[in-house]
Amino acid sequence: MSKIGAFIPARYAATRFHAKLMQPLGGKTVIRHTYDNTLATGLFDEVYVVTDSDIIYNEIVSNGGKAIMSKEQHESGTDRIAEAVKNVEIDIVVNVQGDEPFVKKEPLEKVIAVFKDEKVQVASLMQTLTNASLIADPNYVKVAIDKNSNALFFSRSIIPYPRNTDTPITYYEHIGVYAFKKQALLDFTTWPMTPLEAAEKIECLRYLENGVGIKMVLTHYMGVEIDTPEDLIKAEKLL
Repeated sequence: MSKIGAFIPARYAATRFHAKLMQPLGGKTVIRHTYDNTLATGLFDEVYVVTDSDIIYNEIVSNGGKAIMSKEQHESGTDRIAEAVKNVEIDIVVNVQGDEPFVKKEPLEKVIAVFKDEKVQVASLMQTLTNASLIADPNYVKVAIDKNSNALFFSRSIIPYPRNTDTPITYYEHIGVYAFKKQALLDFTTWPMTPLEAAEKIECLRYLENGVGIKMVLTHYMGVEIDTPEDLIKAEKLL
């Protein structure tokens, strides 16, 4: 049996919405909702928050959760959890974003299930996008896939571009939940940032540029990701 762990990267100083993970949401902080809901899925042998912040660390540990303090500065959440898993006995690592307070069991179960195929090294989630303004919004990362649901490319631009308007196109939004075989995650941190990754500011492009495929799993809406104060208002309504 593979040992499966969920690791939740949690940075205090978010660029667009400072201290967003410590914002109150229905009687608990955003990060505690994410941790508690991930734990409640019952899918994981271990669940940890991985953070650079004493405030977030104490918030989790003082409420009975598990957290790991990062020792180094990191460019991305993937680098942060790679440092944490080095010394943890784990086979499959699921990266749940700290700003996803409405984590549900079904999508995580689906993304773990694809590792039954030995060839899969990395997997991630996507959902259908139908709203034209969101398809055009660079804050919504799009993914184009092949007929076997492997990622061809990720972009903040509209992909595919509808040059031929007679062809029906399904647009997919990439949801930032990843699952990795432990070695694939550790490999990621040994590679330098790649040109497409640097241009798009989408870290999973580093895998594609190094020839490692990403299996995409279709899911339904995960809830609200907390990126802005407006998102927090939406989340309160959803709660």
